[in-house]
Amino acid sequence: MTIRVLVVDDQAIVRDGLVTVLSLVPDLQVTGAAADGAEAIAAVDRDVPDVVLMDLRMPGTDGPTATARIVADHQQVAVLVLTTYADDESIVTALRAGARGYLTKDAGRTEIATAIRAVASGQSTFDATVGARLVAQLAGGGATASAPAVPALRERFPDLTPREADVLEHIAAGRTNPQIAAELFLTVPTVKSYVNQVFAKLGVATRAEAVARVLR
Repeated sequence: MTIRVLVVDDQAIVRDGLVTVLSLVPDLQVTGAAADGAEAIAAVDRDVPDVVLMDLRMPGTDGPTATARIVADHQQVAVLVLTTYADDESIVTALRAGARGYLTKDAGRTEIATAIRAVASGQSTFDATVGARLVAQLAGGGATASAPAVPALRERFPDLTPREADVLEHIAAGRTNPQIAAELFLTVPTVKSYVNQVFAKLGVATRAEAVARVLR
């Protein structure tokens, strides 16, 4: 299946480079490029791509504003942030706006292509740096990617069982169901069941929405 991608970045050299690089990936089709959020919104309205590769800080309409508008008007379109910034405020703002994934511009072509495929299939994805910051943010700054502070989540969401809180921590770190299964010594179907239970208790439908929910 070919995934249609819109590239959004205010720097022409970055924008053109991304278009060139992604055009070399067989299962990706670049539908266009936009220099700011307003252009991105118009391009999505016109072409309805599968994924928008979105910069955050742009003049005029910025990335989070454009993301919120795109997600509200086109629920089937996934937004994947690709930015220089990996601070907590930028990450939280993007997720609250509805971004399904978050990468920094240190990512290479393979990592970007993999992330595009992930968000297009309904998953959420974060690079290692962002995943670690999300876990620390969720736990109030006292956790790392390898040692999340699960009790903090259980205090905020008492309906979650200890295992569900474990699963939510791993979701926040950007891990897939098979990766969570390996980490927690569970089967993949069992993890999927836990994920569905977490979603139901948080009132969300996707991984990114779950992370955004707990960061409110």
